[in-house]
Amino acid sequence: MELPGLAFAVLMFICFHVSVDGYPNGKVREACTSMVPCHGSSPKLSPEHVITVNKTEFKPGDSVEVQLSGPDFEGFFIQARDAEDLDSPAVGSFVLVDRRRSQLLTCGHTMNSAVSHTSKAKKKVVKVYWIAPGDAPKRVRFLATVVKKYKIFWVKIPGPVVSQPNAPFSTTPLYTASEAVSTSHSVSYLTKPFNASGCGNTKFCLRNPSNCDPESSSCFFLSFHQERRSVLIEMSGPSEGYLAFALSYDRWMGDDDAYLCINEDHHVSVSTAYLKGRSPPVLDSKNALEDVSWRLVDGVLQCSFRRNISLPTYKGRFNMNASYYIFLADGEASEGGPIYKHHRQPLITNGMYNVTGIPQDIGGSRSPRLIKAHGALMFVAWISTVSIGVVVARFFKPVWSHSFLFGKELWFQQAGFHPYLGCTVMALTIFQPLMAGFRPSPHAPRRQLFNWFHWSIGTTARILAVVTMFLGMDLPALDLPDPWGTYTMIGFVAWHVGTDVLLEIHSYCLIRKVELIEDDRVQILQSLTSAEAEGNLFKQIVLTIYVCGNIIFLIAFLAAIKQV
Repeated sequence: MELPGLAFAVLMFICFHVSVDGYPNGKVREACTSMVPCHGSSPKLSPEHVITVNKTEFKPGDSVEVQLSGPDFEGFFIQARDAEDLDSPAVGSFVLVDRRRSQLLTCGHTMNSAVSHTSKAKKKVVKVYWIAPGDAPKRVRFLATVVKKYKIFWVKIPGPVVSQPNAPFSTTPLYTASEAVSTSHSVSYLTKPFNASGCGNTKFCLRNPSNCDPESSSCFFLSFHQERRSVLIEMSGPSEGYLAFALSYDRWMGDDDAYLCINEDHHVSVSTAYLKGRSPPVLDSKNALEDVSWRLVDGVLQCSFRRNISLPTYKGRFNMNASYYIFLADGEASEGGPIYKHHRQPLITNGMYNVTGIPQDIGGSRSPRLIKAHGALMFVAWISTVSIGVVVARFFKPVWSHSFLFGKELWFQQAGFHPYLGCTVMALTIFQPLMAGFRPSPHAPRRQLFNWFHWSIGTTARILAVVTMFLGMDLPALDLPDPWGTYTMIGFVAWHVGTDVLLEIHSYCLIRKVELIEDDRVQILQSLTSAEAEGNLFKQIVLTIYVCGNIIFLIAFLAAIKQV
């Protein structure tokens, strides 16, 4: 029974405009005409599977045994068509041998005119019988689409031709495997790497690092060369998974026109896609690209293709005669499955460009300025205020206990700033100023409890702040040079902890010395003053060295951020 026209149109729309997970149950009527599965990627070229028949001649009403065999495969789709016109509708009908593995489908006006799988179970051989119709053409060829994995498939694998007796000799050239996909554009293999000649003169180029040679194994390269009403696009970079670029109206991912070159089992498929929000790209079933070529050598993936400047009939494709931000990304891809999120921040142009306008040779940045400013300010706050404030608050209260400012002890004012500065590092330190407002007097019974609680909150905040900074340094958006940024942060933490431990040991030794002097009861006042003076001098020297060291680490970290 033929599908109603409206239902068939709706199914075709879904197939070509919505991302699908394939048809593991074999209900693939939407592919009756093209025989192309809606898997969002390009088919492979060299078939691994063969079609065989038990006879080469037939008469109307005859039965022909058809067998599809080869390495393990999950899905298949078999039809018979007029050998003189392979784009014509399916002819004849099939009879099943194994209903567990195969099922009949109706394509066009002919019932049971196609056979497909019933599940994703692995198969090596499928056998069916084709029944020749009364109005069969003189020559019939069997075609098969085979799906090995979701994104590894072959379309219209040509099988043998069976003819009616006394059929005239065909003048149509033999149908070869390289012509198997009549609905797809040709794909070829690049014989040599791209080059940067013409960048800024005849073509628009984006390179990272700037002015790098696309023949280099570390160069990310993207070029656009307008040729009349189309644009030839070349993309290259070190990637074992995929390379992709997108045209965007802003510097954020979402609602973008994307193009992906994906390494699939040492073959490269080239697809268009649409980015919606921060979701994975939705690959298109309808491919608007022509003259597709690719090359995969020594870990460098290269692909080139052509598309028209304007594609009004393709949903999600932007006109290429307007200005956009350009993204260039790379990442990993699973074999026969989806691609993964890029493991580094995409390269993004600093402004909007028209790739069909004046040719330019530009670079980009993998770290937005706002993110770089955020990282720099956080590190400056930690080094210049928080860490120094912690050391001063912990060890210098005795040094400035008798200094006054605006009529109050200097230490009281320093202690007030300490918790507020801590708030800039971690929200947890909001408890510090609240506790300071209810601080008991030095001799109150609860003062010891307050001291421990206050110390615990501050120490927790410091630890969480360090953890947060280390996690922030790994953000792709910051893109710090690895491992320089991490080494700088590790060195500073070690420097800070070392200074803290040194002053802690010194304070303990000083207390022990004062206790011994008090026990001896000899020259108490003079000895106490001398010991305190000696201790304060040591602390001031350590603080000076510590501040100088902080400045060096700060300069090193800012230099690392500046590099990106």
